[in-house]
Amino acid sequence: MATAPYGTWKSPIQAENLAKASVHLTDVLVDATNGKIYHTESRPSEGGRIALVDTESGKEVVGKEWNVRTGVHEYGGAAAVVHAGRAYFSNIVDGRVYKVEGNGEPVPVTPESKVLRFADFDVHPVHNHILVSILEDHTDKTTPASVTNKLCIIDTTAQTVSVLVSGADFYASPRFSPDGLRLAWQQWSLPYMPWQSAEIHVADFAMDSLKVTNAVRIAGDGATNSVNFPSWATASTLLFTSDKSGYQNPWKYDASIRKAVPVFSEPVKEDFGEPTWVFGFSPYAVVQNGAKGLFTSFRDGRSVLYLVDLDNGQRTEIPSQFVNISSMRRVGNDKVAFIGDLVDAPSELVLCTLASDSTTSFSTLSSHASAGPTFSKSLYSIAQPVTLSAPPDARPIHAVYYPPTNPDYSGSSIAGERPPCVVHVHGGPTAFSGHAFDLTTQYYTSRGWAWLSVNFGGSSGYGRAYIERLSSNWGIVDIEDCIQASKLISQAPYSLIDPKRTVIRGGSAGGYTALGAVSMGSDLTTFAAATSMYGISDLRRLLEDTHKFESGYPLDLLGGDISDIPEVYEDRSPVTHADKIVAPLLILQGEMDRVVPKEQAEIIYESIKRRGGVVEYKLYPGEGHGFRKEETIIDSLERERNFYERVLKLAV
Repeated sequence: MATAPYGTWKSPIQAENLAKASVHLTDVLVDATNGKIYHTESRPSEGGRIALVDTESGKEVVGKEWNVRTGVHEYGGAAAVVHAGRAYFSNIVDGRVYKVEGNGEPVPVTPESKVLRFADFDVHPVHNHILVSILEDHTDKTTPASVTNKLCIIDTTAQTVSVLVSGADFYASPRFSPDGLRLAWQQWSLPYMPWQSAEIHVADFAMDSLKVTNAVRIAGDGATNSVNFPSWATASTLLFTSDKSGYQNPWKYDASIRKAVPVFSEPVKEDFGEPTWVFGFSPYAVVQNGAKGLFTSFRDGRSVLYLVDLDNGQRTEIPSQFVNISSMRRVGNDKVAFIGDLVDAPSELVLCTLASDSTTSFSTLSSHASAGPTFSKSLYSIAQPVTLSAPPDARPIHAVYYPPTNPDYSGSSIAGERPPCVVHVHGGPTAFSGHAFDLTTQYYTSRGWAWLSVNFGGSSGYGRAYIERLSSNWGIVDIEDCIQASKLISQAPYSLIDPKRTVIRGGSAGGYTALGAVSMGSDLTTFAAATSMYGISDLRRLLEDTHKFESGYPLDLLGGDISDIPEVYEDRSPVTHADKIVAPLLILQGEMDRVVPKEQAEIIYESIKRRGGVVEYKLYPGEGHGFRKEETIIDSLERERNFYERVLKLAV
């Protein structure tokens, strides 16, 4: 094997490979009437559209002119449902809902409108032409709060939309009971996000009037309790998760006696579910005639599978190779389909079969979800979870480290050299960096870079208290955790990276943290360079032009309304401290981003440019919040790596 300076290794992984590998699974759908499995997948080579695919045949349900995606909450999710051989889907191009059967052409089932959006559908189990859906109305866009969200009924035969439930700011997961006589849903209101405070309601549903009656809140009791993922186990038993114990754990509600109780006799210190940034998340599926559930939780940064007896709460852990499990859907009485992430291969659409002898088997379905190239697994760096202890209070910082890995190299040709490191900051900020295979990480590690993903205080997967570390402390805890994690991993007993050649990068809220780390952190020399992808630079302006879903989030993250604490919003805005930035900065931005508009990128770019600082800016036409197009993925990746190589003077 050869030796060469770290960061200069030759790698077969190219940006074009990554763009093709960015064809990935986004959701799993199952037709409850026949167990037929479908999935949605992104297509960067087709302008970033989402395709609906028959999993077994690999054929698209609708053609390339359709984009099975929704703009509800801007982040979308759950844009389609399949029932009795019919697919209903939202087409983001015009916002309408369409129906398609067999090889037929899609037919609209909602009126033409430029202001209505739909998501998160459920089909009435008896009267299949009736759908319940989230309805988002953008008629009044004066302020973010002017947009209204409701539950609605779509009569696909009459092609009409009627409001079913209103009054809250947001709704999610409307679900008919198996007999169609009840409806359950989740709701919450500003300033809370659903993982902070939410409620679950149950009501009787009258088919003759298409109305709900006798609605009752069955879970959720204020700002300290989040309840999520309602789903019917039987006609009278509703499952959901609650973090009343400090961790998201399964609960059940008996509609016959109107009582909700935890499934486990003692709380489990693991989160069963993740923050619901998009619609369609599902951390469990009901099996065996409603008697048991297959659940996934997070432990030490990776997913764990449990088979749970819903009557007595007994749980059996099921070993699996999947480090992250999502979109769990029931397939018949003893099978569950889900998206499974691995440490050394792209995501798979997996069928889990529960045998009568209590054994479990997994099979990979022919989803054709990954169009990327196949490299030897010896090329891949494997996630190494680490919990660091940060001074002065020894607070834990969870992180995931990836060492430089390439079978063609045994190390550096420079004695004692430690590798340059990319410190990656996830978005949200209440998101999570797990152990799943990611080709962007491998793009760097195969070139002799180290990679460190920091799950700073505020990240999910470690209980509510860890998430709440960021309350009132956004722009402080996240930044300092990233700075401290970088320093600690470069010192004994780790000494894994070169502290003088460490760069920081992130998108969205992660971009905000990256900007903050080089403008208002405790040590502005920690990072040699930074990249902000559609990151926030001015918290004051963000309140004026962001979307409704996150418009109230800063009240918790910053500790109050801007009218009460204007000095905090100013002081926590990276643009306020732009004159302190000494690290070269790269800014990448989507032109059509409505979550973090391009003005956020341009205001800090102009500020740094005016004073002669080192800053580069690239605006990508047609891109929104997150890059979807193949050409954008290629350009942004190569642009970022070339930027670091110039700044660090790597001889490539």
